[in-house]
Amino acid sequence: MNGSNNTGSVNRRITIGVLAHVDAGKTTLTEAILYMTGEIRKLGRVDHRSTYLDDNEIERNRGITIFSKQASFSITGRTIGGDQADMPEVRVTMIDTPGHTDFAAEMERSLAVIDYALLVVSGSEGVQSHTKTLAGLLRDRGIPMFIFVNKMDIAVRQPEDILDDLSEELGIGAVDFTHPGSREHLIDDITLHSSVLADKVLEHELAEDAAEVSNGDAPAGAGGYEDIITDDDIAGAVKRGEIVPCIFGSALRLTGIGSLLEALARYTSEPLYGQDFAARVYKVTAAENGERLCFIKVTGGDLHVRDRIGDEKVNQIRLYSGSRFTTAETVKAGDVCAVTGLSACPGEGLGAEPPDRGGSIAPYMRYTVTGPEGMDPYLVMKDMSLLAEEDPALDVRWIEEPGEIEIRLMGQVQLEVLSAMISSRFGYEVEFGSGRIIYLETIGGTYEGVGHFEPLRHYAEVHLIVEPGETGSGIVINSSVPEDELARNWQRLISTHLEEKQHRGVLIGAPLTDVKITLAAGRAHDKHTSGGDFREAVYRAVRNALMQARADGRAVLLEPWLEYEIELPSQNVGRAMTDVDKMGGTQSSLEQDGDVSRIRGRIPATGIAGYQQILTGYTSGSGRLSLTPAGYAPCHDAGEVIESYGYDPEHDVDNTADSVFVSHGGSDIVKWDKVSEHMHLPWVLRRSGDSAKAGYDSIGRTGGHISGRADKDETARREAELRDIFERTYGPVRQQIRRDAKTKTVRPGEGRDDARNLEIKARHERRSSGSADSGRQQLPAVMIIDGYNLIFADEYLTELAARDIGSARDQIMDRLCNYAAYYGIEMSVVFDAYKVPAGAGSEEDYHGVRVIFTRQDEPADIRIGLMTGEMVGRTLYIVTSDSLVQQDAWGHGALRISSREFLKLLADTEDEIRNRL
Repeated sequence: MNGSNNTGSVNRRITIGVLAHVDAGKTTLTEAILYMTGEIRKLGRVDHRSTYLDDNEIERNRGITIFSKQASFSITGRTIGGDQADMPEVRVTMIDTPGHTDFAAEMERSLAVIDYALLVVSGSEGVQSHTKTLAGLLRDRGIPMFIFVNKMDIAVRQPEDILDDLSEELGIGAVDFTHPGSREHLIDDITLHSSVLADKVLEHELAEDAAEVSNGDAPAGAGGYEDIITDDDIAGAVKRGEIVPCIFGSALRLTGIGSLLEALARYTSEPLYGQDFAARVYKVTAAENGERLCFIKVTGGDLHVRDRIGDEKVNQIRLYSGSRFTTAETVKAGDVCAVTGLSACPGEGLGAEPPDRGGSIAPYMRYTVTGPEGMDPYLVMKDMSLLAEEDPALDVRWIEEPGEIEIRLMGQVQLEVLSAMISSRFGYEVEFGSGRIIYLETIGGTYEGVGHFEPLRHYAEVHLIVEPGETGSGIVINSSVPEDELARNWQRLISTHLEEKQHRGVLIGAPLTDVKITLAAGRAHDKHTSGGDFREAVYRAVRNALMQARADGRAVLLEPWLEYEIELPSQNVGRAMTDVDKMGGTQSSLEQDGDVSRIRGRIPATGIAGYQQILTGYTSGSGRLSLTPAGYAPCHDAGEVIESYGYDPEHDVDNTADSVFVSHGGSDIVKWDKVSEHMHLPWVLRRSGDSAKAGYDSIGRTGGHISGRADKDETARREAELRDIFERTYGPVRQQIRRDAKTKTVRPGEGRDDARNLEIKARHERRSSGSADSGRQQLPAVMIIDGYNLIFADEYLTELAARDIGSARDQIMDRLCNYAAYYGIEMSVVFDAYKVPAGAGSEEDYHGVRVIFTRQDEPADIRIGLMTGEMVGRTLYIVTSDSLVQQDAWGHGALRISSREFLKLLADTEDEIRNRL
């Protein structure tokens, strides 16, 4: 072809992902490409188990691609053959992805790093359901594509018919680039789909016509379309998605491969990369020595061995081709490589690169995993966690009750492959429980949820508008509250709490999805609101809205649906159509080709499970079932499912819709449907009966509610309201009462514990007031607390911990930070994490209190003992009822306080703080 702006000196690097429905011949095509470009000397075959990229034993045994693999090759004029003097040299990194739908998540992760997609379609099968899914994913991500129509040596249909189907069913501008004939004929087809190039041709023709009228001759230099539309123009149309070059051939016969390579070389362009280092992780796996390998694409700057990324250092850079690799000292933007030394996960961005927005294909089945008899389940959990780092879609979880490991999978094939992987990699066999469908929940109306959390010394109220979102959108969060009504930091905290929790629905307790949540109003207290208060209020507000929807019959149960294709003898069509109807499915098309028929449609995942065996039976082995995930839709038998779960949202203490209000020095639980009688902020949505009316505008306000500029009367009203809240919490405001613990005596009948509390308090007060007793040491006193020992010494906290251990921790830490600040001591709280699988331990500062979670292999008493030994010369208090810890503390000269003693001291101190306020 002529008219290219490229020359043989141009070098370009691109990354191409190869995608296909299973059995389209994708692996055979990658083998042919590597052979034609000289990367391999001998063609392998899937049926001979000798392919270059599918080198894993499990892949070769099954004849399918399971793991994404990469290989590199160059396209030159010599590679293609013939007179190609104007051909640029293009260096291609090709990523071969799985075609089976059970491994679609592995495929989708690769999309984050490719510049172009090569979609493989079987000429004998045509466009299949998974082909449409793949085209949709590429369109959503804005990835331009090329199509190779394979198996044309056995196809019955003509290329022009297949081309029409590609355009219609995939919604693309498919153009045949196999044997375009004259360039003018090719450009005629291109301009049918590209308005940009059509305008360019039209402008040229108008200029020609004007020149002929003026001069009687064509303008100098005028020629065919090849001088008007260049290779770069066509590459631009491909990049914009206006046209999709299609090449027809047979990978097994090596036909059409040259045309494909030429199209990739001529009609692609290298992305623009930044100067600062950036990269994206798309895959994590274990090397042959067990070392962690992060596969990345560099999207900006350079990366060198021994460079630091955050707190980690790159130890090695590997350039892979299949299972083989070479090491490199440096890689630059556009390179795809594997690095060691990083702990990043798939989808994570490095340097200036943002994280990938995540996959849309999620497994819809959950299975339990059981190790060999007698094996510690925590060891199995550790191995499963390693696999989850490589494949986050597994979503491995430890279920405390009844002490089981759960994972998410797409289907039976992935389950069998995973079982083989565990046996090969870890050396033991596992058993999987019967799979169960993962349901989701959403709502069918707009509701204002209210959450109020106001126990003693705490305050927060939140109003959230919860409304239906787009299908597949998950949970979308925004705010309509001005910052003069609620400070930015509180609004950010509310958003964080909305994002951090997997909110549960109210029909069967399934995860909530496809909703838009808008912060519509909120209130905090200057002194008595902490982050934990808004967490409680936010959770209750979401749940409150869902309970309103449930009461209105507008809570919706969702189940996974699949697109199916059943190929079977025409004589069995009636039976198949009857079965589909019984399983709750629908039929979209029926095609008959001689004695073979194909039925396509949608069906609930619950119904079709195990149908392949039934199909095989009544078709004598000739029936074939193909399934592709089609997202979630309303459950076809919701009533039966809800009844079978027997879920009661009113008794789900971990996901309550009720609110907490202060009352007579204590706290009252107010049921969700009575909150409107007690809440402090007015409704944002206008109400009609129990249902939210329409009319909620984009600002999140309805007429007359919550002005952004309150007048003096409104300010006075709010101040009075806050004073009322304060007095209901702490009692009437009164004069300060001076107390001097040094002069207080113990009355007859007071116990030893009370006397000791007074002594401890006196020490604190002398230290905080800088008295002579503290002159021996300028450093403040140190207190180390055994966190869980303290929680379980309090009856209320013990009951709370049984429902939500996190809430119990938050409450005691709120009290401890007040105590530490009041006496000016350095306080550390140690929480025992030795039972947490793969716990790495952590430390954080919680309002001046050092909070420590120990490692998996480090009990709290060991950590406290080490810390005690480090405090030589400091005044040290150890708070615990553990006798061994107390004995060790006594040996280091520390003052010992039992957990019960300290709780009394804590309560006395809170009373004193309240009185002084």
